[in-house]
Amino acid sequence: MRSISKPQPPVQFSDTETQSTNILGPVFFTLSNLDVEGMADIPELPTQIAPGQSPYIVGSDEPFQLSLEIAFNSTPLTDLLLCLGMRLEVHFALEGLGGRAAEVDLEAREITRKGVFAYTVTYEGTPEAAGLTPGLYKVAAVVTIGPAENPCSQAVLGYGYIAKRYLQVYAS
Repeated sequence: MRSISKPQPPVQFSDTETQSTNILGPVFFTLSNLDVEGMADIPELPTQIAPGQSPYIVGSDEPFQLSLEIAFNSTPLTDLLLCLGMRLEVHFALEGLGGRAAEVDLEAREITRKGVFAYTVTYEGTPEAAGLTPGLYKVAAVVTIGPAENPCSQAVLGYGYIAKRYLQVYAS
């Protein structure tokens, strides 16, 4: 009589059996701290109106930045994928509120590095250079994670969206 080998059953039958169904772990990311910030210093007296200057109100020729934090969980698979050089593409969407404010998409990119699980992706420029006309803008960020800067990577691993910031641009 011939013996037919059977695969090990998926359930454990005793305390001496061990198995791991999640060796590499899941990969996920979180988006946080969408920020808009004008880069001008507080005006000198007598042109200073208030001791604090809002970073959300910028002149058309004033440098400003948009930034977003992207954090990944720490698992062996996440570490491997980040080591491959994943593209972090952030499209900052500025939607003009009112008839004169333009709608503009601004892009910023970052490439992941080995052992680094948190990134701040930043766009810097002036409203004039970005095509923003004077007005009020609602700011959102649409994120694409992947593919990697590696010939073995073909897939986008994830998408994300975060919103609820405002920017006011005035003619200067």
